[in-house]
Amino acid sequence: MSTDLDLFLANVSLISLLAIIGISLYGILARPNIIKKIIALTIFTDAANLLAILVGFRRPPSAPPVLLNLQPSPSEIAEFSSTAVDPLPQALVLTAVVIGMAVNMLIIFIALQLYRLYGTLDVRKVRRLRG
Repeated sequence: MSTDLDLFLANVSLISLLAIIGISLYGILARPNIIKKIIALTIFTDAANLLAILVGFRRPPSAPPVLLNLQPSPSEIAEFSSTAVDPLPQALVLTAVVIGMAVNMLIIFIALQLYRLYGTLDVRKVRRLRG
């Protein structure tokens, strides 16, 4: 029964995550306000990072990807490889979080400059003001 519940929760999590990605893409593409686009982009990157973490997830019993024994036996290596979580998605997400923060700061700076120069954050109005 616990396996059925785990599978159900995993499916609900994945479907919810895909719905969040879809809604955030709608916010990026359909909303004319730049601030709303920035918020939707932030939600999209967080959802994509969570999806990357879920790819590297391993059901319990799981262990951190660290060998404590300096000279492990073959049985310890086999147990480690069957229980250790993949560290690559975690490292990629950590890098993506830092890069995402820098990109968000750049976009916010550009939005502030647009508001300072044109007095609006509406993409349609800024597009008409091009000169």
